[in-house]
Amino acid sequence: MSQLDGIALEIQWSNLIATVTEQARALQRIAFSPIVREAGDLATALFDRQGRMVAQAVTGTPGHINSLAAAGQHFVREFPPDTLHPGDVLITNDPWLSAGHFFDITVMTPVFRGGRCIGFFGSTIHHTDIGGYGVGAGARDVHEEGLWIPLAKLYEKGVPNALLHSIIRRNVRTPEHVSGDLAAQVAAGRVGAERLNALCDRTGMDDIQALAEAILGRSEEATRDSIRKLKPGTYHGESIFDVPGGAKITLKAAVTVDVAAGDLVIDFTGSSPEAPIGINVVLNYTAAYANFAVRACLDPDLPNNFGSLLPVKVVAPEGSIVNCRYPAPVNARHVVGMYVPMPVLKALHQVMPDRVLAEGSGAVWTIQIQGRTEDGTPFTSSMFNYSGGMGARRDKPGLDATCYPTGVAAVPVEVLEAAMPIVFTRKELRPGSGGAGRQRGGDGQFIGFRMRTREPWLLNVVASRTDLGPEGLEGGEGGKPGRFLVNGQPVNKSQKMAMAADDDVMMETPGGGGYGPPT
Repeated sequence: MSQLDGIALEIQWSNLIATVTEQARALQRIAFSPIVREAGDLATALFDRQGRMVAQAVTGTPGHINSLAAAGQHFVREFPPDTLHPGDVLITNDPWLSAGHFFDITVMTPVFRGGRCIGFFGSTIHHTDIGGYGVGAGARDVHEEGLWIPLAKLYEKGVPNALLHSIIRRNVRTPEHVSGDLAAQVAAGRVGAERLNALCDRTGMDDIQALAEAILGRSEEATRDSIRKLKPGTYHGESIFDVPGGAKITLKAAVTVDVAAGDLVIDFTGSSPEAPIGINVVLNYTAAYANFAVRACLDPDLPNNFGSLLPVKVVAPEGSIVNCRYPAPVNARHVVGMYVPMPVLKALHQVMPDRVLAEGSGAVWTIQIQGRTEDGTPFTSSMFNYSGGMGARRDKPGLDATCYPTGVAAVPVEVLEAAMPIVFTRKELRPGSGGAGRQRGGDGQFIGFRMRTREPWLLNVVASRTDLGPEGLEGGEGGKPGRFLVNGQPVNKSQKMAMAADDDVMMETPGGGGYGPPT
């Protein structure tokens, strides 16, 4: 391309990023759920006619964004663009086709220009409730975990699919919130479609295919060029951590750098087998976080799209905990999935040691509460998260109480107290929980609460690293493990717990590992 073409491409690329980011902002403004509105637990992206992700918003989580990228082609195979009509809206929450558990619903909105579908705007968000067991690891198979929505049309020619809407409402505990969040996804997709058509009007484009080909081609080649600069070979990493119930999970990653092809293969052979509780991970979600680890080290400035994801291949044995088979339970898949970057980073430390950080606390601790208010009104809280400390970096300490690698924000306690009958008794950093080192690991935090209820209530807390703290790197000391206490007594369960009205809950999240020997 000429220099002028390059300039035009950069301008149009910036417009696409602004468009999908506006889609994300609209979704956050309209959403009912605090985890979407306040924490940013979402992903939005633009896809071409082939279902290839072209651009993503500047906000969102790796697990959602890269799983959404995988979902695009499943939608296109089921609903070819030439069979769609203006006003159609597509939906699924199939764990194996999208983001790994039922709570994350993906909505795809086709974009039409001159009566022809030219692409799609997609979004994935975590919904307040999906029926079934709720957020937690206690289900025995996927069918106990909630409502399974296959690839379907949520709207057809602008008309709501009344039966599907009714099925969704009758199978969830908070139908107004779920319906409201689905409406927010639909509205945000329409915002994206309007902005894309406006861009086409300004630039005289009939569709985005030529623009998509240029962006994806350049992104792929730039990624391959970055891989070709690495030292060829196969490098190994391993991470061991404990999960709810006390089981120890091992994740092994072999990272092979093929400089001739510009490929990088991540193989999870040797990792733990599927678990009997709902912490299993589908390959989409494993690939999402494995890719995140590579991209964070390789060249963070490259666009994240189908082209840049193509050179990184992720494989895992079927039936392993990172490539589970139907009907394995998956609702708390983040408990293992958010540890996926750890062994990958340990392998990459042998290739690019200056860009890798020590182990962090890993998965966020997720909480969901069900019960009745003092006047007898039933409620189900949205899932909310608390993080531990981030691992130290070579030249900087780890960040305190930071959701890494997911990137979601903590919902403010004031918002949670306004949304349900909860009172927080403590919320502060946990000094000294980060591992010592030349650079110290980030500290975890204390979170204490009780409920303003007259009746017993149900609690799901998905805590990990309550036995094995994060490892340090290059002689750094490990971070302290976490603790989950009820009335001062340690608890380590994967099941939903029945709680008394005056029970006191305290969580102490893990600290991050240190980097380098302490001085």
